[in-house]
Amino acid sequence: MNNTKIELMQILKKNHILVDYDIDSIFVKKVKLNKNKNMIEIILASESIVAEEILDKIKSIFESKFDGLNVLTSIKYDDLEELDKIFNKYWNNILYCIEKEIPSSTSWVKELEYEIKNNSIKVFPTNEIIKFALVSNRIDNKIKAKIIKELNIEMNIIIDESRIEDNGHEIIENTINEEKLISLETLNNNEKIGKNKPKQKKASPNGNYIFGKKIEEEPMKIKDITLNTGSAIVVGEVFQIEIRDIRGNRKLAIFNITDLTDSITVKVFLNEKQFEDFETNIVKGLYVKIEGDVVFDNYSKYLVLMLKSLNILEKQERMDIAEEKRVELHLHTQMSSMDGINSFKKLAKRAKKWGHTAIAITDHGVVQGFPEAMEVSQELGIKVIYGVEGYLVNDKKPIISNYDSEKDYDTFVVFDIETTGLSPKNDMITEIGAVKIEKGKAVGEFSQLINPERSIPNKIINLTGITNEMVKDKPTIQEVLPEFESFIDGAVLVAHNASFDISFIREQLAKLGKKLTNPVFDTLELSRALFPQLKSHRLNLVAKHLNVSLVNHHRAVDDAKATSEIFLKSMDLLNKNGITEFDKINKLIEEKDIAKDESYHIVILAKNLTGLKNLYKLISQSHLNYFYRKPRIPKTLLSNYREGLILGSACEAGELYKAILKNKSYNELQDIVNFYDYLEIQPLENNMHLIRNGLVKGKEELMAINKKIVEMGERFNKPVVATGDVHFLDPEDEVYRRILMFGQGYSDADLQSPLYYKTTDEMLEEFGYLGQEKAKEVVVKNSNIIANMVEEIDPIPKGTYPPVIEGAEKELRKITYNRAIEIYGDPLPNLVKERLDKELNSIIKNGYAVMYIIAQKLVWKSLEDGYLVGSRGSVGSSFVATMSGITEVNPLVPHYVCPSCKYSEFIEDGSIGSGIDLPDKDCPKCGEKMIKDGHDIPFEVFLGFEGDKEPDIDLNFAGEYQPSAHKYTEELFGEGYVFRAGTIGTIADKTAYGFVKKYHEEKGLNVHPAEINRLVQGCTGIKRTSGQHPGGVMIVPKNKEIYDFTPIQYPADDKKSGVITTHFDYHSISGRILKLDILGHDVPTIIRMLEEITGVDPSKIPLDDKETMELFTSVKPLNMDDKEINIETGTLGIPEFGTKFVRQMLMDTKPTTFAELVRISGLSHGTDVWLNNAQNLVRNGIASLKEVISTRDDIMLYLIYSGLDKKRAFKIMEKVRKGKGLTDEDEEYMKRFNIPEWYIESCKKIKYMFPKAHAVAYVMMSYRIAYFKVHHPEAFYATYFTTKAQDFDAHLVLKGQEAVKEKIKELEGLSNQMTAKEKNLLTVLEVVQEMYARGFNFEKVDLYRSDSDRFLIGENGILPPLKSLEGVGETAARNIVKERENDKFLSIEDFVTRTKVSKTVVEALREHGCFSDLPESNQISLFNI
Repeated sequence: MNNTKIELMQILKKNHILVDYDIDSIFVKKVKLNKNKNMIEIILASESIVAEEILDKIKSIFESKFDGLNVLTSIKYDDLEELDKIFNKYWNNILYCIEKEIPSSTSWVKELEYEIKNNSIKVFPTNEIIKFALVSNRIDNKIKAKIIKELNIEMNIIIDESRIEDNGHEIIENTINEEKLISLETLNNNEKIGKNKPKQKKASPNGNYIFGKKIEEEPMKIKDITLNTGSAIVVGEVFQIEIRDIRGNRKLAIFNITDLTDSITVKVFLNEKQFEDFETNIVKGLYVKIEGDVVFDNYSKYLVLMLKSLNILEKQERMDIAEEKRVELHLHTQMSSMDGINSFKKLAKRAKKWGHTAIAITDHGVVQGFPEAMEVSQELGIKVIYGVEGYLVNDKKPIISNYDSEKDYDTFVVFDIETTGLSPKNDMITEIGAVKIEKGKAVGEFSQLINPERSIPNKIINLTGITNEMVKDKPTIQEVLPEFESFIDGAVLVAHNASFDISFIREQLAKLGKKLTNPVFDTLELSRALFPQLKSHRLNLVAKHLNVSLVNHHRAVDDAKATSEIFLKSMDLLNKNGITEFDKINKLIEEKDIAKDESYHIVILAKNLTGLKNLYKLISQSHLNYFYRKPRIPKTLLSNYREGLILGSACEAGELYKAILKNKSYNELQDIVNFYDYLEIQPLENNMHLIRNGLVKGKEELMAINKKIVEMGERFNKPVVATGDVHFLDPEDEVYRRILMFGQGYSDADLQSPLYYKTTDEMLEEFGYLGQEKAKEVVVKNSNIIANMVEEIDPIPKGTYPPVIEGAEKELRKITYNRAIEIYGDPLPNLVKERLDKELNSIIKNGYAVMYIIAQKLVWKSLEDGYLVGSRGSVGSSFVATMSGITEVNPLVPHYVCPSCKYSEFIEDGSIGSGIDLPDKDCPKCGEKMIKDGHDIPFEVFLGFEGDKEPDIDLNFAGEYQPSAHKYTEELFGEGYVFRAGTIGTIADKTAYGFVKKYHEEKGLNVHPAEINRLVQGCTGIKRTSGQHPGGVMIVPKNKEIYDFTPIQYPADDKKSGVITTHFDYHSISGRILKLDILGHDVPTIIRMLEEITGVDPSKIPLDDKETMELFTSVKPLNMDDKEINIETGTLGIPEFGTKFVRQMLMDTKPTTFAELVRISGLSHGTDVWLNNAQNLVRNGIASLKEVISTRDDIMLYLIYSGLDKKRAFKIMEKVRKGKGLTDEDEEYMKRFNIPEWYIESCKKIKYMFPKAHAVAYVMMSYRIAYFKVHHPEAFYATYFTTKAQDFDAHLVLKGQEAVKEKIKELEGLSNQMTAKEKNLLTVLEVVQEMYARGFNFEKVDLYRSDSDRFLIGENGILPPLKSLEGVGETAARNIVKERENDKFLSIEDFVTRTKVSKTVVEALREHGCFSDLPESNQISLFNI
């Protein structure tokens, strides 16, 4: 080599630059400096191939040294071996360069193959997409130039297609299902991105931001993009942005874009400078024009757009530019179950943007959107009109109508008609059948087929059997009607569902200029009143109930005859009960069950607070007393609570619209109109389904109906309002409703009405056919009149309304001081008194004494009944809670106290985490062994430094005692003041994905996973059902009603639940009225059972027992005989410490103190507190178990001890524990006090944290159970298996230790394929295996000695209960125990007869040998006399 070359290593050493990669073969050959271009070029040389990654690193070194200069580096290879020998290594460099050139090639670049022949290098892509990427990026020319420059060899580079499989389109087809599955995962991952990311300071977005170049070309539709598109330009809205870190300090930005024809994923690789601008400007919801290359991404298995350029555009939105704006009075939100699409906030924001002064909320049957609407109203400053679209039932609907009560009627014509359809205006009668009855006897018949002068639809032919052939030569209705009119003259018309038959007769008479004046008697309404026990009151079912023959159902004459017999039998029944007058017959409706009556939509708006309360009562009654598929509101009930309400006639499902469709009489229409305060009309397109279903002929008839409503409004002086029946915000949002309706089985889901929120001008255009003046009146003037009638109200009152217990403050002070003096002596030590006074003053000043007294009474009652209570949450941070007996957690600093002379010592230097870990000590004054207590928990975690943090007292009662605790709460406050906390279940991601997937699969549609994600997002958050908090109860003060805060209902509208909940989700009212968490938990039940079996008082168990402590890190205290069992800790079956995850934590951390167990409990219950956080800090030696953040209290205390302001430390703790991370200001503030970087980073990762008091309470309970496991093992195992009885397979377990081992091995082999049931069985079998290894055994299930539910300690081992046998259920087991107490079983036959168990139960008991001494039957033979 030439002597002018300098070894690169020497140059770096001279400049004190150390590298950890091999550069011995590299020399610096030449350096060129170009001052004009501010550039330096460094030419390297080597005799062996240098990896391209190393060359990049060398370039980075030069760039850092020549700051301010553009650095170019290149390399020339001298004296290399023959090309084919070194080319394998050089090929890796080529692949590296391809990957840099085409970032999306990461997934396929390694698949590229090459071949050297003569002067050519052939490169073989494996599919069309790879070939396209190579050709479009001119990779062949770039490889050629590289080889010439570096190797000084001229080669032809050929992109050879010979190995391409024609599978480009096939790849997409084959991966489409996988794409759909990936999409949900992507969605979930994307949603997590940034959700808990702290808000950082950012540069302001720049509306003129351009990435790449300005794009002038026209865009294409995303749905038209294919594998062969090449470069694509699209315009659309950005959603789901994700940023990933990649090597070389670069970022990969991934986002989705939609133009509503489809969606696609866009990827772009960014350097640090690009990323800063990109992150600032590209946000969710941005409207952009982008250009990029379409490639198939093997990593994600679908088409993506590799971004080259992006321009920000201004999206053209619909705006309301009318001078005078309308107000929308009929609007549905996501709380309209499985029907409304958008949140109220989104809709209200649009109303505000459009300049509307108000907006209504009228969800279907519920008012669960009110709390959100109230928040939004206050946030946006827009008036909200609170209402509901209810389901009205006309319980006033008479059995007999249009009669003269002074007149006696003795002639009746019972009739029935058949028609071509359901519309009296657009369909015709095909048959009339009638029976005349005088004085209780049939005296004549009328039967006539009628030519409808049109073809009879096939479905009607199939229903009635009347064909076109049968009626073609028959008279028309005009010919038949006079004869029928004569037949019915002076008679009462009787029909089953009379309104249908009468409407057709009335319509045909009207065409002849005549009116129908006969009284009408409806046997449908009569049967509902007389036979409420029937599930349905259809004609055939009523006939069956009364033993009336009905041969040809749906033929008029036969139906009329059957109806006449039903009528006569019903009248006979009435006569026997002295009910003969029509007025008395009509009074029967007062007793009838209206559940299955026809319901009508009605809009009910709350005018003022009186109306709001009445609305809440209506909602409550409709859910509690009148729910049948929907919450129904009887008209009489509505009349009773009408004060302060405004009633609108609603949509085409309303009473008025339906009455017009049914051709009701003028008087009936007048009665209906007079009931309402305003009438509604809606756009024609809303009601196109009526045309499709044949109920109206066309748009002209829809217009005519709306005009008729307007005319009736004028005639009866009722304002008519044009409403939109809004179900979604924009026209394009219909797709979400379409998918949900399809998923619910609606056949017309694809024929969505345009129920979007319309501007004033859009509505004026809709009603142009009314004339300009009238259109403006119904759209603008009248909607504002109604809106102005409504006062601005809050659906939930401001302020807090705790229950009142007279003398609560005094009682709390007395209880706590008495208990404190009992423990610490009188006078109290300063530390105790100061803490007690500080807490009591804060609690009493902020009105929380009642909450403490309630909790105290509940806990004392439970203890009195023999059940320990565990506290949850941060209540253990309160010393007042400890002294009042609410919690056993003592939050004072670790201390000694003498139980005899009350001498005390407090350790205040933070050196001890828990008083339990203090060494035993005798009292220096009296020699008595001192009590050790205190866990150093600040009160402020519970109530804040100003007492302004809403406290939450959560109590864990024994599961079996929970109902008693709830009942006692009702006893304390009285019936009608305690309700279970309601919840609202909405569509989650996975459910939404199911709906979206089902829609596309059944329609045979293939869309991009990005589009699937968009649709999933649009379907989430919509209400599905209601429920209840597992233990939360809401308490109403005595001076208020529940209706002052919320309506009430059954959870999931299930009457059988026996529980009444708040209608609103409890979160929305828990700040107004008191919520108590009275939870059911296994642990208090377990401890109660252990106490019963052993007689050991759990409260006396030493929490510093050495053998018990050793159990958490070793199996030594178990004294196991079988050393083959692969377990490292003895905590199997111990609550909170028995899972595989926590057992691994125990092995990682090796705790030796109670305080460390508390830290582990905190770490294991938090989210991102141990995993991906503290675990790495401990394993890498950065921090010890004592130093890492384990509970929320750690943060506040550590920051205060480090010198931070107390309130600021509290606020930081609150943010971190809720997963909100740290702001830039927080970080800067913490750094000023030398808080370590690892600590700050740890805070930023945390999503949720346990309070220390909760962890202490859990560990205290778990430690006691662990004590029983060590010192009373059989009692422990009997209790453990009792709580896991549903997962215990006695037949398997009793086969012995080897069978259990084999089953464990089999289940572990299933790994992730295990079902939930198999996982539970494995958990139980691991404990069984451990028990066997300790030398304990099971006895066989015994028909007479085994309990029904509990495991017992027998003479030779643990005796399983009857229900532990596969196939023997709880009810069967209890029946067996009940019967055996009465007498012994004589035989298996006697056993079955008395216990009434199934064959399955008998076989299970027989197989287990429980019947060994029992004969099969009761027969006595000669030999047993």
